[in-house]
Amino acid sequence: MSKEMMLRQLTWFITGTSSGFGRRLTETLLERGDRVAATLRRPEALAELADRYRDRLWVRALDVTDPAAVRAVVDEAFADLGNIDVVVNNAGYALFGAAEEVTDEQITRQIATNLIGSIRVTRAVIPHLRAQGAGRILQLSSMGGQIAFPNLSLYHASKWGIEGFFESVIPEIAPFGIGVTLVEPGSARTEFAGSSAAQAAPMAVYDETPVGEMRRAAAAGEFPVPGDPAKIVAAIIDSVDVEPAPRRLLLGSDAYHLVQEALTARLAEVEAAKDLALSTDADDPANGR
Repeated sequence: MSKEMMLRQLTWFITGTSSGFGRRLTETLLERGDRVAATLRRPEALAELADRYRDRLWVRALDVTDPAAVRAVVDEAFADLGNIDVVVNNAGYALFGAAEEVTDEQITRQIATNLIGSIRVTRAVIPHLRAQGAGRILQLSSMGGQIAFPNLSLYHASKWGIEGFFESVIPEIAPFGIGVTLVEPGSARTEFAGSSAAQAAPMAVYDETPVGEMRRAAAAGEFPVPGDPAKIVAAIIDSVDVEPAPRRLLLGSDAYHLVQEALTARLAEVEAAKDLALSTDADDPANGR
């Protein structure tokens, strides 16, 4: 973020502000004096904040699975508020269930919300940020964008997918002064596995598999939840002052340890594949087709 931007009130556009990190971000930013364009499916959930902060809180109903609504709300926000400094793609939820257990409808909704919804918002804001010549996009991903657990395959598909999308988009939009950060929290004390989550109907055949083990551990409260939502939100906000934009923001001790372990193992697999990989080149690589 430029020095000029750091010295003035910032304007944020945030999706999924009814609960979780989206709600905490909205509250924290308003408390510190920034402006927030908050979108959510049920605007009445922000009625108290709207009464308190009035013209510093701009609220619109938005379901990110509706492409026409995404374009309309984004265009309206920029028209009403002028420059928007930071866009936060936060709308999303977790779908629990083995791949065989989840329904086609659950799959469609998970991908439409977590992956396609974020892609739509990003595509809608890029022309505005490009015209400004500056801006920051924060994409709420997860440590689950680099690691994976049984019983969360569709959630991981959405997070690995959005990370792949931004790996390509980041160099596309960098020449226009637009930075991107993939925010990767670990387990935190939010509604992730509670009211905001969706559950597939369990099949008994998975009881004695890693899926069943995950379910029993979760039901027994055996998974550590080290992440402090307030500290995570503070780190997210602080990241916009960093230049260049950090590509990834790992937040939480579990996120660091689990991702480090997964990447180390994956790199070892890459090295083990070296000889085979090199052996499949054409004899004359310069002219091979």
